Amino acid sequence: MYIQLLRKNLSKVVVTFIMGALSIVFLVPLIWMISAAFKYEKDVMRFPIQWIPEKVNLAYNFKMVWMGRVPFYDFYFNSFKIAIITTLITLIISSMAGYALTKIRFKGRNLVFMALLSFMIIPDQATLIPRFLLIRWFGLYNTHEAIIFMSMFSIYFTFLLRQFMNGISDEYLEAARIDGAGHLRTFASIMVPLCKPVLATVAIIKFIWTWNDYQNPLIFLLDKDLYTIPLGMTLFRDDYTNNYAIMMMASVSAIIPLVIVFIALQKQVINGIALGGVKG
Repeated sequence: MYIQLLRKNLSKVVVTFIMGALSIVFLVPLIWMISAAFKYEKDVMRFPIQWIPEKVNLAYNFKMVWMGRVPFYDFYFNSFKIAIITTLITLIISSMAGYALTKIRFKGRNLVFMALLSFMIIPDQATLIPRFLLIRWFGLYNTHEAIIFMSMFSIYFTFLLRQFMNGISDEYLEAARIDGAGHLRTFASIMVPLCKPVLATVAIIKFIWTWNDYQNPLIFLLDKDLYTIPLGMTLFRDDYTNNYAIMMMASVSAIIPLVIVFIALQKQVINGIALGGVKG
């Protein structure tokens, strides 16, 4: 018994050590980016690498990013606007669709669900031209509404919410019906509070995906004052091609909201994905 316990603890130590070493390897590019953002340009490519810079040029790099020729603050505002609105609409649509596919019995429900799943195999690039023509026809080209419209529907999140809702007992809904509640009230008062973990997961992942989206803004936006962070980074690349310190400061500034959101809510992300994948 003692030997088995010792072997089990030893295996945990070995696995923890290996995972820790791999984590450090994956974090090296991020650490180098943060280090380079604090340096003078001449020190960025110095070898061996100075992980902690001897001379700090943080104020100048920060000024060039936020108060330079390229309006970085506009990109930030545009990205926040699109990401927040898209995330909220996605939460509403996907959760209501998941509820309908799980708790409302209607003819062809399973067929509709299978059709939705089949659409997941279609690459996003394959629908680019039809979506472009649709946006032009709606008169939304070169507007933020085009990006929001293209991103607010998600089969993946509908599937994730459906799987989670499958694990919620129908007794809650039956009790609500006895009290005279309709589907809308049942959804808002019972299903939404019970689905908080998976809703938080959907919100975080959707926000990150929308914030990092490069393809849709590239195709549907023309004016530079409408650019999001990914497109704005291309302007920095054009203006500061040889100044890696400023480029790294812009990159660090771009990922700060994502890092804060993920660190603060990573437990809910992991728990929500796990529960959504195993329930049902």
